[in-house]
Amino acid sequence: MACLKLGSRADVFRKQGQEWYCTSGLPSDITVVVGDQSFHLHKFPLLSKSGLLERIIREKIDKGEDSCLIDLSDIPGGAKAFELAAKFCYGVKFEMTSSNVVHLRCAADYLEMTEEISEGNLIAQTENFLTQTVLRSWKDSIKALQTCDDVLDIAERLQIVKRCVDSLATKSCSDPDLFGWPVVQYGGPMQSPGGSLLWNGISTGARPRNSSPDWWYDDVSCLSLPLYKRLISAMEYRGISQDIIVGSLNHYAKRRLPGLNRRKSTSDVSSCLSMTTLTSIPSEEEQKYLLEEIDRLLPFQRGVTSCKLLFGLLRTAIILKANPSCLSNLERRIGMQLDKATLEDLLIPNISDSVETLYDVDCIQRILDHFLAMDQESGGASPGLGEDGQILASPSLMPITMVAKLIDGYLAEVAPDANLKLPKFQSLAAAIPDYARPIDDGLYRAIDIYLKAHPHLSESEKEELCRVMDCQKLSLEACTHAAQNERLPLRVIVQVLFFEQLQLRSSIAECLMVSEPLEGGSRQLGLPISGEHHRAGWPLPSRENQTLREGMDTMKQRVAELEKECSAMREDIERLGRSRSAGKSRFPFSLAVKPQICSTKEAAPTAKASEDKLAVVKSGTSGGGTPQRKLGRHKKNISVDA
Repeated sequence: MACLKLGSRADVFRKQGQEWYCTSGLPSDITVVVGDQSFHLHKFPLLSKSGLLERIIREKIDKGEDSCLIDLSDIPGGAKAFELAAKFCYGVKFEMTSSNVVHLRCAADYLEMTEEISEGNLIAQTENFLTQTVLRSWKDSIKALQTCDDVLDIAERLQIVKRCVDSLATKSCSDPDLFGWPVVQYGGPMQSPGGSLLWNGISTGARPRNSSPDWWYDDVSCLSLPLYKRLISAMEYRGISQDIIVGSLNHYAKRRLPGLNRRKSTSDVSSCLSMTTLTSIPSEEEQKYLLEEIDRLLPFQRGVTSCKLLFGLLRTAIILKANPSCLSNLERRIGMQLDKATLEDLLIPNISDSVETLYDVDCIQRILDHFLAMDQESGGASPGLGEDGQILASPSLMPITMVAKLIDGYLAEVAPDANLKLPKFQSLAAAIPDYARPIDDGLYRAIDIYLKAHPHLSESEKEELCRVMDCQKLSLEACTHAAQNERLPLRVIVQVLFFEQLQLRSSIAECLMVSEPLEGGSRQLGLPISGEHHRAGWPLPSRENQTLREGMDTMKQRVAELEKECSAMREDIERLGRSRSAGKSRFPFSLAVKPQICSTKEAAPTAKASEDKLAVVKSGTSGGGTPQRKLGRHKKNISVDA
């Protein structure tokens, strides 16, 4: 830290309790009171340097007052600043540093210690030290700006704050190696063989610093919020990157808001403790005000602020009960980039007294609504369709697909909560568009967990919940699990089996359509089935044709076995439907489904026939009942190895 030594006389000031005495051999003839401290001094040294004290003393002499008592309790910097100013008047040795120069400058202005009173007075000395030394150093400028809090009004009037802020903003946009070291070679300070920095060829013992963009974060985090805001605004005016500004805000918030360090890793514990010792923990009102100001300073731009920081600020804002506008802004910021969040980020504890759920599901619902509205405005949610009606993959669908997967995982986490009502769970699940879920396995898992945690749901409520799931978009493993799941309604199980059989028939039909032209073409062209010779110019040798023919025969045999298993399952379903309709009068319909044999000679079923069959199956099962075990046993017998 830079310093300037002033004065030449030995220190003649002595303190006894709250009383200061000048032991110069002459009795004191003036007493200056500053707060709870009193200074017993002499008139002449003060008159020769201070215009204010000269005027006050002359007024008292003109009034004929014997005791000269002056109250200067409102002097900037308090008793410490007046002590240094008095030493300057007496010519006593003391050091002017970046820690006391601001207070001295303000006290000199208050005492009117100008050049008209005395040449080389305190105002000139402090101004020269500020301009020539303090403002040229980053560390000294930070220290001087930090001391402006106690005398902010006068420091603003004297342009001290502005000069310090401008100096720091300029240096923050520059290479830190360009200041602080007078000798620079090859783009950086010279180093000794041992690695220490050299100053004019002399080893300083200091190690070189890494010139990373965040080198100044810790220094500016010591500033108070008003001064920090001034500095950040000056940096933005000079065109510093928004990412760097957000990084500084993140560092500042973590240092001042203890709630943001809740999930800090163990490797950062020591740094967190050091920050706590440097700054006292602010009160809840101060933290609330600080958080709202940081929300205003954050750039409202997608991808600039990390989701982890935004979720941390949101949790802290909920705990501190920040203004609704601040909460809404944070939720909107998160909604703009929800696809970049993680499942851990979404698990916001619910601290409201009116809601009994473990996690704040309403907050996630609002964030999701912001994301969907933003995605719709940007045109990202516009899936394209191919010739077969399938949704085409598009880069614009990637964010909403990631959000759908994230919400499905969140639903699975909150589903075990016994206090989570069905409408709230169903509303969050249904908010995701159908095209955003290429597969519904994650949603099925969440629904299954919810049904297990809420066994009191009626059959109609279960069916209503399962409507948000598309049985046609379940994988083979999910279908196998659903067919044996006793918690699912019977209607859903039948739908799963029906759509799975339709997929099986479609796959068989496609295989036959591919194999028949190959077989017919080989006969028409007279290709040999066996032997080592083949027609010249034909691309496939006879051995490959023979292997293909054997594979088709094996596939046809397997298809025949699957036809028998499908027919047996259909007959069991019909028999079960007839027995239930005959035994109970509340089942007016039967499972009158005509067995459809998956014959290789039959054409693939049309779309209308499939819909008619689905309607028949649904009408046959509308009466209720849970024959899951029997259906599950036959489901296990179905093999899809073909």
